Amino acid sequence: MNRKFSFSQVVKGGIVVMMACLMAAPVALARTSKHPDTLVVATTYDAKTLDPCMTNDVASSNAMRQIYNTLVTIDDNGSIVNDLAEKVERVDGKTYRFTLKKGVKFHNGETLTSEDALYSLKRAFEKGASVRHIMGEIDPTGFKKVDDLTFEVKTKEAMSSFLAALTHFGGGVIVNKKAVESAGDDYGFKPVGTGPYKLVSWKKGDRMELERFEGFYGKKPEFAKMSLRVIPEASNRTIELESGDVDIAFEISSLDVSRVKAHKSLQLIELVDNATTYMGFNCSKAPYDNQKLRQAITMAINIPASVKAVFRGTGYPAAGPIAPNVKYANPDLQPSKADLKKAKALLAEAGYPNGLDTVLWTNAKKVRVDMATIIQAQLKKIGVNVKIQVLEWGAYLQGLKNNEHQLFIVGWTCQTPDPDMAVFPTFHSSQKGCNNFAHFGDADVDAVLDKARVTADGPERKALYFKAQDMLKEKAPWVFLANRKYAYGAQDYIEGFNPSPFGFHTLYKVKLKK
Repeated sequence: MNRKFSFSQVVKGGIVVMMACLMAAPVALARTSKHPDTLVVATTYDAKTLDPCMTNDVASSNAMRQIYNTLVTIDDNGSIVNDLAEKVERVDGKTYRFTLKKGVKFHNGETLTSEDALYSLKRAFEKGASVRHIMGEIDPTGFKKVDDLTFEVKTKEAMSSFLAALTHFGGGVIVNKKAVESAGDDYGFKPVGTGPYKLVSWKKGDRMELERFEGFYGKKPEFAKMSLRVIPEASNRTIELESGDVDIAFEISSLDVSRVKAHKSLQLIELVDNATTYMGFNCSKAPYDNQKLRQAITMAINIPASVKAVFRGTGYPAAGPIAPNVKYANPDLQPSKADLKKAKALLAEAGYPNGLDTVLWTNAKKVRVDMATIIQAQLKKIGVNVKIQVLEWGAYLQGLKNNEHQLFIVGWTCQTPDPDMAVFPTFHSSQKGCNNFAHFGDADVDAVLDKARVTADGPERKALYFKAQDMLKEKAPWVFLANRKYAYGAQDYIEGFNPSPFGFHTLYKVKLKK
């Protein structure tokens, strides 16, 4: 199988829209007449918070995409372009000068200034444990206000990935200083952005209601309101889509893809994204601090067969930590091959000739539970007895950060166009307790990642990331399971929905077909 995908293929060719039109079914008409001014979207998870520097989960980023703007952003071709910044200058290797757009308004009526921008970046640097991989490289002595619209920021080293990192909602979002200080600890539920929509109400676990911000500096959304509904069960999202109660449904399950494709009033949109689903080891705890044991467990899992059974054509066996569409992913890496004889020998060398008992965490996402069940059966063949524990999403993330786990299944999405975001936050020892859920630390890996993020793009940087991928396969803090092809459903009267491989989507560009 050819695993290599270019970014342009993902953005332009990797999105496949399949449409059909059947009977004069009044699904679209009933839907538009019932909620003509509201875009209703069925999401899979609820946001944790709408305070950008306090989280790094995709669900929160997706909601914040509609509410906030960043200094720079990613366009539909995957390029970094200005957003709130009118101009960006690299004064020297470590110094960036930003000039903000004039007259941009926050939802509370305040005008955006360089003071808000500096406040946002300083706050993220000081408080953002979840985004330490982005903001931790800022030089805290290098913040400088030039005038009301111009400011400078310095990094500790000449980072190649800094502007790419600022497209991330945990790094480049600009908040209003007055609003944050007024709300205090409640700010995550009282966000004030510059974006096209503002928050009206939020019923946790159920839905988030937004309304169009008439003072938005850019092109205003067509829909006056947006409703982000939380529907964790995939089959229920499909039912709501078929009934016309939602306009767009995220993550159509592999079981429902053909159903949506055949529906004459619906569109199916497929996208290969930048995520890697993996099973991680807690490398800070025995016996998972033993590399041979991690290698043994990896070798006992038949990854291609497992992915085929679980994802049913909507996933590909993963070969490494950087998803195939991300810059400097090594296309020559191959998924790990199962070898039970060698796995048992490695287990014995690790000191566990009779196997061991372990606990595997996952959340309620069906593909992860199914994968955990298959892994449980496969590991039993080498004497590793697995107890599966399914946790609620918020408790799951908190438990990972609190270092309470043994084995776990989750996914990581590279949410910027730079490979640094794929491997630094997840494997660098400085990120333990943040997004390095494996609590993995290795001085040699750290050295390669440190050098790669400050090396200019080109053959040397590519070689460093290829080396990092080889090292991580050998050291095995993760079992690389799958890269995903996600399916989204939409009503046939909807246009302008182009899902992003970065995991958060510009829903404010969606409109009704004329």
